[in-house]
Amino acid sequence: RMTDREEAEMQVSELDLLSSMFPYDEEFVVTDQLAVAELKHYVENPSAEMPSSKVQFILNVKPEVSDASMVEFSMACALPFRYPTVPPEITVRSSLLSRAQQVHLNSDLKMYLMENCCGEPCMLSAREWVKDHAAAYVDKELSSSSESASNAMQSEDTIFTRLWIYSHHIYNKQKRKNIIDWAKELSLTGFSMPGKPGVVCVEGLQSSCEEFWSRIRRLTWKRILIRHREDVSLEGGEHTEIQKQRKFSMLEEKCFDAHGTRGNHMDLGQLYRFLEEKGCADIFQMYFGVEGH
Repeated sequence: RMTDREEAEMQVSELDLLSSMFPYDEEFVVTDQLAVAELKHYVENPSAEMPSSKVQFILNVKPEVSDASMVEFSMACALPFRYPTVPPEITVRSSLLSRAQQVHLNSDLKMYLMENCCGEPCMLSAREWVKDHAAAYVDKELSSSSESASNAMQSEDTIFTRLWIYSHHIYNKQKRKNIIDWAKELSLTGFSMPGKPGVVCVEGLQSSCEEFWSRIRRLTWKRILIRHREDVSLEGGEHTEIQKQRKFSMLEEKCFDAHGTRGNHMDLGQLYRFLEEKGCADIFQMYFGVEGH
């Protein structure tokens, strides 16, 4: 497979291509300049660490239809660290689309990307696909659009998510307090292990997990990323269904016999046993690349 650096190089050259083809902000705008700077630094410096956040940008598209002078579709794009080995994350929006039409359009686009966009840069072909196909979804009346819209709302609101977040270190008292407070505010359970490395697991409604992640990553970190993500669709999304999926009863800070000069290196054997008790032992290898014991 491609190395991380080769993937990063392809991302940089694709971003350069997009900015030369679409020089105006109303066509193409990078929403996180810091992420692009980190990516370029990583490509240019062999000793640099992997970037901590994904590159995100907006591509605006006017579709190819006769009466589309007023219609615009916006593609909110994020490039996963492994892109182009894995497809980009794209959400298309337009004021003309109902909720159900938007869900339909985005699931078709996702299918197109999965079938056609692994291993090669594909933002231009994704943009072409939207340009050619998006307008048709405005007129698509799904089997009975009100019913589909309510199903779409239900399915979106009833996905249970568990995020496994990895940080180079977590020492700062305010950050540690934020992690606990925000999780409580968003009804998330899980745990936070401060020190070096820092590990945070949160679980609950997908929208709450995403809100938590968007707040956390805005803080200043040497490096922070989602190491693993689990999504489970819930039938009906009742409170009891959500409770059944939880592996943790609350969000607490866990310190496992800290040692090291600042009392900051946790006993990873104890972390492994804790994960094992919670039925999450396989996560240990994802974090640390070794089997626990």
